[in-house]
Amino acid sequence: MHHTLATLCLFVLSGTGLAVPAAAQSLHEDLATLVETPAVTGYEQALAEKIRERARAAGYALEQDHLGTLYVTLGSGAPHRLVVAPVDEPGYIVSHITDNGYLRVQRLPQSGVHPLFEQLHAAQPVVIHTREGRWVSGVVAGLSTHLQGGRRTPPRVAHPDEVYVDIGAASAEDVRRAGVGLLDPIALERQLLVMGFGKVTAPYLGDRFGAAALLELLRRVDRTRLRGTLTVAFLAQQWTNSRGLDRLTQRIRADELVYVGRLRPRGAGTAAMPEPGAGVLLAMERSEAAPGGFAGEMVALAETHKIPLRPVPAAPLPRASYTGGPELPARMVQLSIPLAWPVTPAEMLDFADLGQLSGLLEAYASGEIRNRGAAGDAASPGNRLPGRPTAAPQMPELLRNLVEAYGVSGHEGPVRERIADLLPPWAKPETDDAGNLILRIGDAPAGSRVPRIAFVAHMDEIGFVVESVAPDGRLVVRSRGGGILQFFAGHALLVHTVQGPRAAVLELPAGWEEPEFDWPRGPASVLRVDVGARTPEQVAELGIRVGDSLTVPKKYRPLFGTRANGRSFDDRVGSAALIAAAWALGPNLTGREVLLAWVTEEEVGLRGAFALATRLAREGRAPDYVFAVDTFVSSDSPLEEKRFGYGEIGKGFVVRAVDNSNIVRRELVDRVLALAQRHGIPAQFGVTGGGNDGAAFLRSGTVDIPLGWPLRYSHSPGEVIDVRDAEALARMITVLAREW
Repeated sequence: MHHTLATLCLFVLSGTGLAVPAAAQSLHEDLATLVETPAVTGYEQALAEKIRERARAAGYALEQDHLGTLYVTLGSGAPHRLVVAPVDEPGYIVSHITDNGYLRVQRLPQSGVHPLFEQLHAAQPVVIHTREGRWVSGVVAGLSTHLQGGRRTPPRVAHPDEVYVDIGAASAEDVRRAGVGLLDPIALERQLLVMGFGKVTAPYLGDRFGAAALLELLRRVDRTRLRGTLTVAFLAQQWTNSRGLDRLTQRIRADELVYVGRLRPRGAGTAAMPEPGAGVLLAMERSEAAPGGFAGEMVALAETHKIPLRPVPAAPLPRASYTGGPELPARMVQLSIPLAWPVTPAEMLDFADLGQLSGLLEAYASGEIRNRGAAGDAASPGNRLPGRPTAAPQMPELLRNLVEAYGVSGHEGPVRERIADLLPPWAKPETDDAGNLILRIGDAPAGSRVPRIAFVAHMDEIGFVVESVAPDGRLVVRSRGGGILQFFAGHALLVHTVQGPRAAVLELPAGWEEPEFDWPRGPASVLRVDVGARTPEQVAELGIRVGDSLTVPKKYRPLFGTRANGRSFDDRVGSAALIAAAWALGPNLTGREVLLAWVTEEEVGLRGAFALATRLAREGRAPDYVFAVDTFVSSDSPLEEKRFGYGEIGKGFVVRAVDNSNIVRRELVDRVLALAQRHGIPAQFGVTGGGNDGAAFLRSGTVDIPLGWPLRYSHSPGEVIDVRDAEALARMITVLAREW
C-alpha cells in the first residue's frame, strides 16, 4: 500500500519533472532507514546498529561511548572540527503492567515536550522494543467516539497518567509471554511518506535528518582534502538536555563545532520559522545585522557554493541540568532545515533542503560540492486481487484484505471490488444504483412461508473529502463520518486520486502550541491539508481534484494472541463475517431466502441501506428480519465507564440490544442467545451508542436485530478486536441463515 522513501526515489517526481539521480539514492535510503527505526531517548540501540551498518558500508568503523553516542575521527592536526547530529526522539518506557494486561508509561524526556504530546499519541499504533530485540505491536488507548455523548468529564489523555498501551494482552502474564517488560521503550509506529514537490513526512523527522546528512557526509567526503581533524558524531540522549553532547565534548576538545539538528524556536515560536523549501537555516541567538565570526564564515561558504542559507532566531542548545554542560567551543554554529509541525507525528521537511544541507557540510569538510536529488513519487499499486480464492480464506486473511482497502463514504469502489474478489467462485453478486453489493442465496419458492432474512454490513469508513483548494495550495476538506479530531490532526493522511494515493498532512488547529490550547468542540470547522503544493496549479499537477477522498494510512497489525489492530474494523469485520458466511452456506441453501448485502455510506446517514430498503419494499420483497452486522462500540477500555457499552473483547459476538436507532425485544435477544448456545458459539448482548443499517428497514415492517463484535477505541487508528469474536460472528450468521 505504501512505499518507503528508498523505493519511491526510483520514480520520477511528477510535480517537478525532475528524475532522481542514481547517486542521490543513498541519502534517500539513509533518511528512510533512520526515520523508520524508533529510538526513544536513552534507548537508541536499535537505531545505533542501523547507523553502524550504513557507516560500515561506506568504509567506517564507528566507536561508541557509554551513553550510546557513535563517532569516528578522520585526519589529524589542527583545527579539530566536530560535526554532530542527534538521533534520539521523545517517547515512552513501560513503567508498570496492570493485572489486566495494559502497559502504563513514563515519558522520556520527563519534561520539555509540547503540551499536545500525549494527545497526539492517543489511539495511535505503537511498537515496543523488547530486551530480546523484538518489536511488539500495540496501540495507545483512545476514547470511542460513540460513547462520549453522555459523559460529564471524560479523560483528555493529556498526561502520562491517562496513557495506557494495549498490546492485546488480557493479563500481566500475557504481557510477560509477549516478551514485554518494565523499561521497554515505546514509540509510534512510523513510515516515511512522500508528498508532492519533494516534501516528506514522518513522526519525529526532525530528530533524524541531521544523522542522514552526516552519513552522506561520510560517504562523500574526500579524506585526502581534509583540513586538520574531523570528528563526525551521532549523539544519543540529546532530548535529556544535551546529555550526549555534554559527554562528547568532555572527550573531544574541538576547535569548531557544527551542530546539525532541529532548532528550538525563540520569541514568536515556530511561526517565526520559514516553511520547508526555504533552504538551510543558521541559528542566531541575537538579532544581528549580519552574522559574524564562525557564523559569518558559514554564510560566505554557502554563498560561494550557491546554497540558500537563512539566519533565523533560535534558542541556544539546552544544557545538562546536573553538570551545566556541554562545554562548547567559541567557534560553534547550529545548522538546520525548516520543519513543519515540529515534534508531532506529522513533522514534514523538503528533501531539497536536506540535499542543500548535505552539500554545505561537504563543502565545509572538503571544499567540494555535489548535486543532490529530490524525493520521487511512486505509481499506485492495483486494488484487485489476482483472482478469487478456491478455498475459504481464514478470518485474519479476510480482515487483512479488507482493512487494507480504502473506502471513505461515497468512495467504496475499492472495497466493493475487494469483497467481490473474496467471495466463493459460485457467487454472482450484483451492484445496485446506490453502489451496494448484493448476493442472494436460497431457493425458497415464491409465496412460501419461509421468512425473508437479510444480513447487512457497510463497506464505507470515516475519512475526509476535498471540498476546495485554497490559494496557498492547501486542501480544504470536510469530514465524512464522526471522529475525534485529535486522532487525525497532526498526523499523515493519504489523498486518493485517480492516479493513486498522495501523502499529505492534516494541519493542527491554530494555537496548538499554546499551553492552554483545547481542541475545538462541536461540528468540525474548516480543516486544512498540506500535500506539498503551494498553488492550486501545483495541486492539479499532483492529480488531486475536488471530491477526492482522504484517509489515514493503515494496515492490519496482529497483536498478542488472537487480537489485532486496524483502522476501519468498523465495518470491515462485519463485511468479512458476511464473506465467511457465504463460503460456509454454499450455493445450495435449500428452502431458505437469504440476502447478503454490503452497503454504502452508512457513516453519513445509512444512505446505502435506505436505498436498498426502499427498493425491496417497492418490489414487495422487504425482509421479515434484518440482521445489521456492525460494531458493538465497547467500553472494554481503561478510559471508558463500564456502565454503558460494555462487552469484553474475546468473549464472542454481541447482540446490540439497544443503540441510538433501534431497540430489540427481549424475547428476540433471548432467542438469538439460545440459538448461539445450542451451537456452542460464544455470545454477549448489551447497550451501546451509534446507529445501525437495519434501522433503514423499520418503516417497511422489518424487524431489526443488530449483531456485532466488541471494538475498542472506535473510529480511530487504534481500533482493536479479538479475531475470535469475528469468527463467532461469522458462525452465528451462518446458523441464523439456516435456522432462523
